[in-house]
Amino acid sequence: MKCQNDLAARTRFVLIGVRLLGTPCWTLLGLLAFILYKQAGLTALQITWIIALKPMSSLLSPYWSQAIYRRPDRIFANLLGANCLRYVPFLFVPWIDSSWFVIFSFGFYMTLTRATIPAWMEICKRNLPKLQREQFVALTAMVDYLGTALCAVGLGHLLDRYDSAWRWLVSITAVFGMFSTLFLLLIRPSFTAECLLEKSFEDFTFFRYLREKIAHPWKEVWQLMRRRKDFAVFQMGFMFCGAGLMIMQPALPRFFVDTLHLSFVEMGCAISLCKGIGVALTTSFWTRLFRSVNIFQLSALVTFFACLFPFLLLAASSHGAFVYLAYVFYGIMQGGSEMSWHMSSLVFAEEKDSSMFSITNVLAQGLRGSVIPVLGAGLLPWIDALGVMFIGAFICLAASCIFWFMPKKAEESVYRRD
Repeated sequence: MKCQNDLAARTRFVLIGVRLLGTPCWTLLGLLAFILYKQAGLTALQITWIIALKPMSSLLSPYWSQAIYRRPDRIFANLLGANCLRYVPFLFVPWIDSSWFVIFSFGFYMTLTRATIPAWMEICKRNLPKLQREQFVALTAMVDYLGTALCAVGLGHLLDRYDSAWRWLVSITAVFGMFSTLFLLLIRPSFTAECLLEKSFEDFTFFRYLREKIAHPWKEVWQLMRRRKDFAVFQMGFMFCGAGLMIMQPALPRFFVDTLHLSFVEMGCAISLCKGIGVALTTSFWTRLFRSVNIFQLSALVTFFACLFPFLLLAASSHGAFVYLAYVFYGIMQGGSEMSWHMSSLVFAEEKDSSMFSITNVLAQGLRGSVIPVLGAGLLPWIDALGVMFIGAFICLAASCIFWFMPKKAEESVYRRD
């Protein structure tokens, strides 16, 4: 028991340390579309790419993370490599004067960041007692958002004062992120392979082997969705909620810069500080709610908060204070979303391998991210930013209805917390 408690404490310390050292870079990347639109004069196409790459990276990340499926002996190497490599392209940003290189670096970072999610969730399942997992997810979310909130104010001042500061800031914060890899050495696991491949590499031709590698995650996801109708309903609800939020993203840089005329400090206070306050104030509420209702009811409330966000943002046209209130509500929604989305893989997997549930979450995020931001950007010339935000609000409301009414047919297979 003492060894298990020590392992759990060490795991918590390591993940919080990794998150803290990566927070400055993550904060800067959260403002990247706004920075490049305001200081580098990006085209609408480039802004759409930045917004779309965050979720689209999920389509590539399973090809890195699938290596751990039924192979827990690979978890540590998978996590160590992704955490270090994702920061490397940012080191060259000060010397490569190209917006497209920055966009590529951001996409590479997001791909490997998404790729670590299944490994982290499997480590949490193996190293943390069952009743501590949701508390830990809530704690890391709070650390993320509060750290981002504090960094955003300081970085905002530098960005407002120095026009080209963002290039060096991206590189310097990437170095801090790379140092976070050292924390991982404290929890190196000693897993053995649970399932080896039945066929050797020699049984395949090169093209057949390549085709199998490309198709494998999609086949596994499809089989899982057919087998678990309750999980398929959960994915449908999150698909609508994610679509509602994503369709608005191309409109936000134009709305913030051209309509509201916000400085970087004001953007940082709204997007990071107010969002962090919303997460911090409601973390314990979402944790208690997660234990008392099923995951569909929890997600229905999360998506209801999501549909309030664009309406409050629209009110900012009449009074700037509504921007900050809107992001407080966004933070409340995000706190519940972090709990629901991350814990869903453990909830539906129960005591089985959770990695394929996590990979499904990531792939679904990539699918909507490859289409919805482009659709949002295409709507902008026709219905302007306010119209796009109205559409996003109603899509989020539809997601809430899906979570409330559709799961009843699969109710017997829903995992309910004690």
